[in-house]
Amino acid sequence: MFYHGIKWEYVRKEYPLLSPRRIAGKNGKAQCMDRLHLLQQFGLEPVHLLEADDSYPDERCIAECLAFGDTVFAFERLSLPMWQLSRHEVGVEVLDLRTCSAIYTKRHDAKVWELFPGVRRISDLLPMKFL
Repeated sequence: MFYHGIKWEYVRKEYPLLSPRRIAGKNGKAQCMDRLHLLQQFGLEPVHLLEADDSYPDERCIAECLAFGDTVFAFERLSLPMWQLSRHEVGVEVLDLRTCSAIYTKRHDAKVWELFPGVRRISDLLPMKFL
């Protein structure tokens, strides 16, 4: 599984496709420097996701993604091209949120489910403080 953490406010603004190119001018200095490095290395700034495996379980991915926002999208597969950014991190040029297989969120309002009807909401892997 692949996981992407994000603040819900950005989901509402960018739905259904996430692409760093659309918000590049809104980043701070540190993010701009990171963006420049990625542009030099890959030719683009990819959307970052964590990839779970035996040594990096789903629970850890979800907990780490929650550090970036109140909502985590889970994907069984990603569209190509895909880049290996680090041992447990991959990147894609554009992330289509409509292809997610599950949503983990701290939010308890109906707005999440308005945009994603039929997507399962899972709470058993959320860290206990978010239940």
